[in-house]
Amino acid sequence: MQGLLGLDRRIAVVVGANFLAIAARMSLVQFLGIYFSHRVGLDVALIGFGFLCESLARGLLAPMFGALSDRVGRRVLLLFSALGTAVILPCFLLVDGPAALLIWSIALGTTGAINMPVASALLLDLAPPDRRQSVLALNYTGMSVAYTLGVVPAGFIAEQGYGFLAASSAAGYVLVALLYASALRGPLPMEKAAAESSVVRDTLSTFLDARFVLFAGIAFVFPLSMGMLVLASPLWSADAGLKEGYIGMVLGANSIIVAVLALPVATRIESHGPFRYLGLAGAIVAAALACYALVPSAAMALVAGTIVYSFGEVIFSSAVPAAVARLAPPGRRGAYQGGWTLVASLAMGSALVLCGLISKAAGWPVAWLAGAGLALVAAAALFVLREHFVSRAG
Repeated sequence: MQGLLGLDRRIAVVVGANFLAIAARMSLVQFLGIYFSHRVGLDVALIGFGFLCESLARGLLAPMFGALSDRVGRRVLLLFSALGTAVILPCFLLVDGPAALLIWSIALGTTGAINMPVASALLLDLAPPDRRQSVLALNYTGMSVAYTLGVVPAGFIAEQGYGFLAASSAAGYVLVALLYASALRGPLPMEKAAAESSVVRDTLSTFLDARFVLFAGIAFVFPLSMGMLVLASPLWSADAGLKEGYIGMVLGANSIIVAVLALPVATRIESHGPFRYLGLAGAIVAAALACYALVPSAAMALVAGTIVYSFGEVIFSSAVPAAVARLAPPGRRGAYQGGWTLVASLAMGSALVLCGLISKAAGWPVAWLAGAGLALVAAAALFVLREHFVSRAG
């Protein structure tokens, strides 16, 4: 029963399911802004508000679903999430106005709130404690490849009709459900929740844990910076006169670098624990964001910032969820992954809003330098507190 990397073969099943889910989701989501704007005629600001509602729903509900999975099990919720998304995602074709967009966005965010923390918790359940960071890196590598493979053909499918794109995305999630149902039979390992615990108590206790709150209050800079890279850098690039094709090509290099390096880097550093190198990752992120402001040529700044950022991402992409797992008490792993999903969703979702406000008031260079300064402060804090987190983690 040993599979990839000498690990439980069920880990490969979960990684494969996440691969299919990301490919199915991103092949459609990347083009929804174009569809809602050009085909439905919705205002760009309204579309942005709809995406924000989806992110908020996903983040706010994730802790509850993570805690619920600690009690009812991971498999049933993952099946519900996959089948629910297969039904809800193609319903974007029914959106004809603000009310329908809001309903659809919240529904999609709800199913996403289940998958993110529960799938992470299941991977951590299946992985040996000393291999968790490698397993998370393997999963992140798969998702990076899935993003690229999903987006590239999706544009051509969309040109033939968004109905075809909706059908292919729904089919992807049906395959996810079939994979979970057929390949994850039998009992799954999971720490037992304490007898006196409850879903509500476990959800709330996550944010009453001073260790978790301190860590999340520092590490939020990583998803915030990811939002700046994914959402803000294309707008900054366009304002600087760069074309969409060039922007997409450079951002695509990020996924390639992460896919190649995430697993070997995690395998090399995991013996030192997830906290040790997060300060270094924060410093690399700070340098990357500074590139956007300080490199004179916009084209070269985009290349430099994206490439430098990728080297920080290969560290924090697996180290942060592994660190959250170390902080979680027995039986509450899902609740803590859900708590981090909330923090990450809100941080990433607010990146474009913050960059927009700062750039409008003081210009794009100030926005990038503000992000770099915040990342540098977080890097210093993570370096100073690394032994504190190690000594207090389980």
